[in-house]
Amino acid sequence: MSGRSSMRTPLGRVRNLGSSHSGTTDFWRQRLTAVAMTLLIVPVIVIVLMLIGRNQAGAAQILGSLPIAIILVLFIIASVWHMKIGMQIIIEDYVHNEMLKLASVMANNFFCIAVALASIYAIVKLSSGV
Repeated sequence: MSGRSSMRTPLGRVRNLGSSHSGTTDFWRQRLTAVAMTLLIVPVIVIVLMLIGRNQAGAAQILGSLPIAIILVLFIIASVWHMKIGMQIIIEDYVHNEMLKLASVMANNFFCIAVALASIYAIVKLSSGV
């Protein structure tokens, strides 16, 4: 090891993983979702401004456009994924009881899936005009 001592285990050095056992995957995924949300926020704000003062029929007409629905769905996916990763990191760092940590991570995953599905369903329902 060229004279340097390391606090990492031999298996950790071979796998090139940190103490979290997942390397930097979550770090990069969170940065990726942040960039996606940054790129999508201006179109989303424009869409929201277009919806102000509209009734359901007017909103359905605006959201009936495929590009607008796609932009909103992509923003929802990026936001929820970003939220899931952030909460999971907080849970893993600050919840020390292993059973509570597991239950909290599972609840976080289910909550994020429910928010994403409900939001996407609303977009699809409004955009289809049903």
